[in-house]
Amino acid sequence: MKFWLLAPAFAGLLCAQQTTPVQPAESIVVTGTVEPVALAETNRDISVLSLPEKELPLWNSWFSLLQLDPALDLQQRAPGGFMGDLSIRGGSFGQTLVLLNGMRVNNVQTGHFNLDLPVPLETITSIEALKGAGSTLYGSDAIGGVVNVRTAAPQATELRLLGGAGNFGFNQEHAIADIVRQSWSQEFAFARDFSTGFIPDRDYRNLALSSLSTLKTRLGATSLLLALSDRPYGANQFYGPYPAWERIKTWYLGAHQDLGENTQADFSYRRHTDLFVLFRYQPSIYLNRHIDDSFQGDLRRHDKLPVPGILSYGVEGLAESITSTNLGIHQRKRASGYVMYELRSAKRYSLSAGIREELYGAHQVATSPTLSGAAWLTGRIKLRASASRAFRLPSFTDLYYSDPSDLGNPNLKPESATSYEGGADAYLHNNVHASVTVFHRRSTNGIDYVRPTGTTVWKATNFDELHFTGVEASTVWDITPGERLTVSFSALHGVDANNLQLQQSKYTFNYPVQSGVIAWSGKIARGPVMQNIIARTRLGVLNRLTQNPYALWDVSAGYTAGRVRPFIQLSNLSNTSYQEIQGVVMPGRSIVGGAEFYLFGGK
Repeated sequence: MKFWLLAPAFAGLLCAQQTTPVQPAESIVVTGTVEPVALAETNRDISVLSLPEKELPLWNSWFSLLQLDPALDLQQRAPGGFMGDLSIRGGSFGQTLVLLNGMRVNNVQTGHFNLDLPVPLETITSIEALKGAGSTLYGSDAIGGVVNVRTAAPQATELRLLGGAGNFGFNQEHAIADIVRQSWSQEFAFARDFSTGFIPDRDYRNLALSSLSTLKTRLGATSLLLALSDRPYGANQFYGPYPAWERIKTWYLGAHQDLGENTQADFSYRRHTDLFVLFRYQPSIYLNRHIDDSFQGDLRRHDKLPVPGILSYGVEGLAESITSTNLGIHQRKRASGYVMYELRSAKRYSLSAGIREELYGAHQVATSPTLSGAAWLTGRIKLRASASRAFRLPSFTDLYYSDPSDLGNPNLKPESATSYEGGADAYLHNNVHASVTVFHRRSTNGIDYVRPTGTTVWKATNFDELHFTGVEASTVWDITPGERLTVSFSALHGVDANNLQLQQSKYTFNYPVQSGVIAWSGKIARGPVMQNIIARTRLGVLNRLTQNPYALWDVSAGYTAGRVRPFIQLSNLSNTSYQEIQGVVMPGRSIVGGAEFYLFGGK
């Protein structure tokens, strides 16, 4: 590691305006709680990754937001924000639950598509990451953690266009139109990103369209989100040394309705299709088609009790099906109910206890309890701890997939894990937040593809006695309004009591042993012109168990005033050669420049 790489990340400190520190705006969290609560009052380890409108041109995809938290292990197969695996605290990519406005978007075919969000980047306002078990509130898949991608109703009427171009044949065209009235709003968004690829057969085209309608009535808030994405891409090296090609499409409908102050109803439908060709220009050799559908509905309510507590409870139903040339035709349904009690006194203490019963298959039941609490030692220091149990049903690929080198297992049992964590938060000088968390997880019936030494076929297998222990620490300094410096670190250690590693595990033993991030964002300097220039920089260092450590440095800058607002994005400035997934080469240094145009609205 060359220490000169750290210097650019601290450049923001040299440009920082020397003003009196101010109290940062408090983030309101909806993930992992029974009702919205200030981030400082949560009793779990939750990070909030915000995306203000003026910073949108500084980001190339929503994946870049995930890279701000070293506890979120993002393993991309390609840039562009459409193909990657997300793991938390040593869990597999299938053990991370991804939500869109609280509704699950995990793919029943395979966890490789869990991050395939159909909405354009411009519609995303923040990402909330609950680290650790979350099955009590959200059900299957939330073993490692939960990532909730949030959109929101527009705040002003405006029309914006964005265009950019860069190396590797990259170009982009984005547009967003917002109409805001007293009791309703409408947002239309469009995004198209295109690249000819940095190596042969690594081209891609990302298209996303969305419509968000909101309405306020005496009954409460109503929202309807419609979205579509179409993403064909060259998949060279994605699944082995083959010149593959793939096309994935997603159709999404999400509806929310308040039924008074204390009751909410939600419904979502998601269709995902996958066309896979092993040899791009000879599709007759090997071709797969998969179509999966999922329907989800839930009804949630919370009541304030005479004592200072809140009782939350709800029911949920989920139906999933797949039609596939390789996996066959399958379907499954689940029904669940949960109850959660929270006792909370601001700046004093909080206690949360809950349990979920989920019915699946032939009258099989998964029980997911949780207990967490926090206590303020002083007005600035808080201690917290939690214990939870979570589970995951195997995907249809885990159960039924078959090719010459990979074999599913229809007899797989659901995974389960018990997690413990303890931590402390310190709020210093009104604008500095430091936190540390220590965690431990024990897995039962874990699922991975393994093969005994000397064999060639990977087979989906259950195994026990896999333990992960780790620590996460971060410090956030809000230097001035809109200017922030973050330093964060995570370390992870896995123990394989059954010597699974000796059998050549395919995914489990590729976790980050150490990961660190230094990130700064804010205004460049004072002055009538320079104060409208914002920038961000991120330096990430990763030491993965099976690879050599490497560092990645990104810098972006943009102008935030007027009708025309130019921007520039510089990625992998050190031109590092690296692989986030072993065998899949990632691009070197890249540059994208363009401008955002405010045709109507804007300040």
